[in-house]
Amino acid sequence: MSFRYLRELRGFRPTSNACGVVAVACAGVMLTASIHAQVRATKSDAQTMKKKVAAIAAHGERPTPQGQRTTVTENEVNSYLTFELGEDLPAGVVQPSVSALGPGRVSGRAVVDLDAVRKAGGNNGGLFDPRSYLTGQVPVTATGLLRTANGRARLELQSASVGGVPIPKLLLQEIVAYYSKSPSKPGGISLDDEFELPARIREIQVERGQAIVVQ
Repeated sequence: MSFRYLRELRGFRPTSNACGVVAVACAGVMLTASIHAQVRATKSDAQTMKKKVAAIAAHGERPTPQGQRTTVTENEVNSYLTFELGEDLPAGVVQPSVSALGPGRVSGRAVVDLDAVRKAGGNNGGLFDPRSYLTGQVPVTATGLLRTANGRARLELQSASVGGVPIPKLLLQEIVAYYSKSPSKPGGISLDDEFELPARIREIQVERGQAIVVQ
């Protein structure tokens, strides 16, 4: 979930949370992502997405009885990430990309500095600790089902990998927790956490290549 996106939707200055690794996609605000996302980012799409974010935020502050449905495309979200949100990414996280995989199914990808995660974790497992082999800047991906209803969202993780090698959920959790720490969440974000959608969003309907934000 992007911090700047949250700021525009909710009207507050963001803290360093929810964006590390898969948080952009998996937190639900960035909606969707793909392991093999082919980003064709354009400034035009970034501006289109920026206007849609503003419209979603405005409707959240002044809802109408008939509600509002906003369709955002995969490329609009990717372009927004590329041209608008770079300064809001945590240090050590670069090149996030997003896309829709199909009904409800999402995945997120970013290149992450795993040396910082390994050092913070202490790496006490010796030769058999997987973290011993996770070094440098490596692409991290995660795929799952995004379930949203009644203004709440939850991700059901299906798979994760580092550099194309499958990793257990516990290791992905360690990476996400490290990059999503904040004063309000010193332990970072849990992949199992249910969270509230901003701006009176009731649900997010994920389709292939796009998502519909329902307010």
